[in-house]
Amino acid sequence: MSSSYDLPEVDRFTAGTVGEPGARVFYLQVAAAGQVVSLRLEKAQVAALAGYLAELLADLPTPAPEEIPDQSELVEPVLAEWVVGQLGVAFDEGRDRFVIRADEVAADDDEEAGGEVATGGGSARFAVTRPQVAGFVVRAAALVVAGRPPCPLCRRPLDRGGHVCVKTNGHKPT
Repeated sequence: MSSSYDLPEVDRFTAGTVGEPGARVFYLQVAAAGQVVSLRLEKAQVAALAGYLAELLADLPTPAPEEIPDQSELVEPVLAEWVVGQLGVAFDEGRDRFVIRADEVAADDDEEAGGEVATGGGSARFAVTRPQVAGFVVRAAALVVAGRPPCPLCRRPLDRGGHVCVKTNGHKPT
């Protein structure tokens, strides 16, 4: 059974990668009271979470300005507790915190779940401040665009040696 975490007061909230573009592994990392929790997830999940949090921030009334914390780098060593399957976000108005929940992807066969992503044992719930969310959004956006450049024709990532573009029917490497 995987570990579960409930961190109501977070000191650090960031995303990061390990590896070179094209072979990077993405992580969501949270720290509270000396405990560091690293969760592995997909690039698309990081992008979606950052985009959604940015939209929520824009919809909230602007409080007194606070400094955005610089928490960009991952705390080493990065050891993933488990792989994230689903993410959820809520806003706790009473505490003025974003509550983020991550559920572990199930090891079960996808056929048993009816083709949907099933979640397994581990879950993480943590509450983060507006400045922490703002810092995460900036960091996550930078991580996502720092990958391999897209092909100008098909928009798929270019490898160092180029690729066979589907828009050219595979006849001309770009």
